[in-house]
Amino acid sequence: MKNTVQTLMDTAAADTELLQVLDQQGDHFALSRDVEFVLRAPSEERASLVAGFFNDLHYGDATVGEHEGLYSVFVTVHTAIEQPVILSISGFITCISQLYDMEYDGWSCAPQISRAIAN
Repeated sequence: MKNTVQTLMDTAAADTELLQVLDQQGDHFALSRDVEFVLRAPSEERASLVAGFFNDLHYGDATVGEHEGLYSVFVTVHTAIEQPVILSISGFITCISQLYDMEYDGWSCAPQISRAIAN
């Protein structure tokens, strides 16, 4: 298993790549939107524990999902995705996944693209 520092560095690189893709789509990072973070859990109990952690401390709106016996925690945070903001949140969730021996599977959101209105 990778150490936490290497995991944080790898996560930041993946987050930056996703931001570059969104930038190419014309995303306005400063516009707030729902961002979903995904953690893979080794058991339903672990998933419920971590979802409770996020919900109890109001870090986000967390739910547990199950597919073919595999459990995940989906955490929704309403936020802008400017690089310092999203990397901080993603780094925090990376640390939580390490503490609870889970796999952090990244984040996703719908691009926020404003269109100029022609006069």
